[in-house]
Amino acid sequence: MSFFSTIFGFFGFGIGISFGLVAGYFLFIYSEPTDVKDPEIQPLANQDSETLQRIIPDIPLWIKNPDFDRVDWLNRLIEYMWPYLDKAICKTAEGIAKPIIAEQIPNYKIDSVEFEVLTLGTLPPTFQGMKVYMTDEKELIMEPSIKWAGNPNVTLAVKAFGLKATIQVVDLQVFLAPRVTLKPLVPSFPCFANIFVSLMEKPHVDFGLKVVGIDVMSIPGLYRFVQEFIKDQVANMYLWPKTLDVQIMDPAKAMRRAIGILVVKVVRAMKLKKKDLLGASDPYVKIKLSGDNMPSKKTTVKHKNLNPEWNEEFNLLVKDPETQTLEFQVFDWEQVGRHDFMGMNVVALKELKEEETKVVSLDLLKNMDPNDSANDKSRGQIVMELMYKGFKEEEMAKGFEETEMMDKAPEGTPPGGGLLVVVVHEAQDVEGKYHTNPQVRLIFRGEERKTKHVKKNRDPRWEEEFQFVVEEPPTNDKLHVEVVSTSSRNLLRQKESLGYADISLADVVTNKRINERYHLIDSKNGRLQIELMWRPSQPST
Repeated sequence: MSFFSTIFGFFGFGIGISFGLVAGYFLFIYSEPTDVKDPEIQPLANQDSETLQRIIPDIPLWIKNPDFDRVDWLNRLIEYMWPYLDKAICKTAEGIAKPIIAEQIPNYKIDSVEFEVLTLGTLPPTFQGMKVYMTDEKELIMEPSIKWAGNPNVTLAVKAFGLKATIQVVDLQVFLAPRVTLKPLVPSFPCFANIFVSLMEKPHVDFGLKVVGIDVMSIPGLYRFVQEFIKDQVANMYLWPKTLDVQIMDPAKAMRRAIGILVVKVVRAMKLKKKDLLGASDPYVKIKLSGDNMPSKKTTVKHKNLNPEWNEEFNLLVKDPETQTLEFQVFDWEQVGRHDFMGMNVVALKELKEEETKVVSLDLLKNMDPNDSANDKSRGQIVMELMYKGFKEEEMAKGFEETEMMDKAPEGTPPGGGLLVVVVHEAQDVEGKYHTNPQVRLIFRGEERKTKHVKKNRDPRWEEEFQFVVEEPPTNDKLHVEVVSTSSRNLLRQKESLGYADISLADVVTNKRINERYHLIDSKNGRLQIELMWRPSQPST
């Protein structure tokens, strides 16, 4: 009887369960509760304090903090690009990790560590908002808020002592508040030379870790220990003010800064042709480097002399010795009218050996066209002494760091003197009465430099740099800076001053670097941002 009772009880239980499931399904599908109401939507201002406290962590930063901007467009872009970003990031990460792993595993007597699976999953990170800081330096500072609740699969195969074990990382959650600084900003794509990344607070990291298929994070006490350990290690490396520095491009090429100095000594000219009516000439020489917007250097005029001797020396700043050339032209000086051209030639800087003086004697040509028959005509010769001096690497490294500009001028700068660097950044609220096409004029010790014109703009930005090699510190000098506007359409008032400033250079000689906004005289609200740097010459050894 007991056997039969068991059999009948079993079948009764099965039938009862089946009938209950079917009945419950139909009741759930076809019955409609009467006490369910549509949710009532209320503005945040009408919520009580407890409700607000409960939902505040889920509110995006661009709502809680007005300094943060919405970046929905960026999230949509990342979402669309994520399948490709996943592959690219994983490939890069694997390429970086493999050499590090290969270097470290011998210390732990491990045979090999290989990636079996490496993917970031299908869920991209989300930017909750982004704050952007504006400074007077050549930099862009961003503070994004990043949340990533992803489904990555990172599986490592570890082989040691003839055994193989797999380690798998799954269900990763990362909340970050980094500060990303792009500097210095440069006029070459991608328009910044370095990326500096810091964490403004300890990151939140949560993940699952399986070893040989066992979830080790479920071990009591281990989860909390691992989480705090990762936070502390990451914070020790990258928590502000510590940074992760990534160089994107060579600052020397990006900034087009001088990397050396060319010492040019114009010695003499011989057998020049007569240009004056009385059978003589008044020659002088103009020299400059190709690709440089600085004015040409000029020798003195040797009156009524067809074989003049100058023995005059000039220092020219070199930005690219591989491509730049020294261009020189000889003119006959005229008291009235245009000066007569007597001849020219060029010398490629790549033909010069560093720190070695080279004497060159070149024929004067009409132009640099090798097919022009006019170059066969004799115009005379010129003799010069040339020497290129490259800057030291440690000097350039300091010089390219915008916040730590190099303290000394490059070798070859006149003893007792130095290099005055003027960077014209931008102007604000400059407005002319008749036209506003601003351009900046710099006048220092009678030498004038000009920026480019910016048409019809009250807030122009130039970001142009000018350098002056001086014989002595400009302690008692002033730099005259004037914003002018020119227009070819207004014939009666083609040129108009938009304001000026006379900047004393005593402070920059003392402090080595000044970056300020100067209020323009004769301008209602105009301001001009000028950066000044003084690099004294190095003492001779």
